Amino acid sequence: MKRATLVISLAAAGALLAAAGFLAGRASGHHEPAAAAAAPAERKPLYWQDPMVPGARFDKPGKSPFMDMQLVPVYADEAGDGGGVKISPTVQQNLGLRTAAVTRTEVSPAIAAVGTVQFDERLGVAVQTRVAGYVEKLSVRATMEQVRKGQALATVFAPEWLAPQNELLALKRAGAAPELIAAARERMRALSLPDGLVRQSEESGVAEARFTLNAPASGVVTDLGVREGMQVSPGMTLFRIAGLDKVWAVAEIPEAQAVRLARGQKVGASLQADAAQVFSGTLQEILPQVNASTRTLQARFEVDNRGGQLLPGMLLRLQIAGAPSTRLLVPAEAVIRTGTRAVAIARRSGAAFEPRELKLGLDLGDRLEVLDGLTEGDEVVVSGQFLIDSEARLKSVLGAMSPARPEAKP
Repeated sequence: MKRATLVISLAAAGALLAAAGFLAGRASGHHEPAAAAAAPAERKPLYWQDPMVPGARFDKPGKSPFMDMQLVPVYADEAGDGGGVKISPTVQQNLGLRTAAVTRTEVSPAIAAVGTVQFDERLGVAVQTRVAGYVEKLSVRATMEQVRKGQALATVFAPEWLAPQNELLALKRAGAAPELIAAARERMRALSLPDGLVRQSEESGVAEARFTLNAPASGVVTDLGVREGMQVSPGMTLFRIAGLDKVWAVAEIPEAQAVRLARGQKVGASLQADAAQVFSGTLQEILPQVNASTRTLQARFEVDNRGGQLLPGMLLRLQIAGAPSTRLLVPAEAVIRTGTRAVAIARRSGAAFEPRELKLGLDLGDRLEVLDGLTEGDEVVVSGQFLIDSEARLKSVLGAMSPARPEAKP
């Protein structure tokens, strides 16, 4: 009896286990298709590209021919982005990204330079004697002395001038015909006797052999070629005087900027030692020679110096103004120079950025002219783009800036 009861209990337990297995199998069969449907399909790249040169596409992965980095795959849901990177607002804030707008502005590009004051050689005069004689008295005894127009420089004794003067005086005493007296005067002019000396001898009735050489212009004596007691001969240069009413400022201009200069351009100048003293001038000449070591040309500016404050050797800060024009400008700090290219990171949308290769024009200091690559109103990154300013960091930075995609769970 007990044995029969045990057999019946075992059979009932087996039936219950079989029923439970059947129900579990049915439930598993119902959920399996749903799980299979939830598994995402494998994403296949459409092509590969260099994020810094998104225009170029490649059909397989590898190293970029443009930069020292690996190519990045572009998937179907990213193809419309045209390259670039996406940065979440949180990451933007962490990186300290700042942007600025590209603007079209009217500017007058100026060239700054430092010039050295020199004598204006066109104002230089030479003081010569046209007769043989001796220097009896020297009034200016050293170079670099300043002289005024009409100031006495030296007294010369010229015995050769006594004979023609005595001849004229004799004719006048004898009451000779006016034609003879006029001929005697012409002879003295031919011998280069000064009119003042002839007039003085006629008024006094005594021939004069001593005459004074006066400064023909105001300036500085740059050459003194005579001393007291020296014999002089016709055509001998006794003094050279350099004028100071106008001076030259000679500056070294880079050849890339020299092409923007033209004769007649206005220049503002100020003393390097005292910026409160300002002067004005014009560009007179660009010397036709390039310094092979510095790649600069010498520009010669004429600066007004009627007050005489400027002296040779002084340094002037020059500001050469250019013609006003409208140009497309971008902040200089937004441009990344790789050595062969200039690149800026432009905002494409709120969280999307892309690199733009630029063709640059004038350098205006804190701003650069853009000839191609950007348009007016574009936003460019001006702070934070240092993370991609070198080829060595480019790959890691772009990978870190791209948002991570969740992996599919099995």
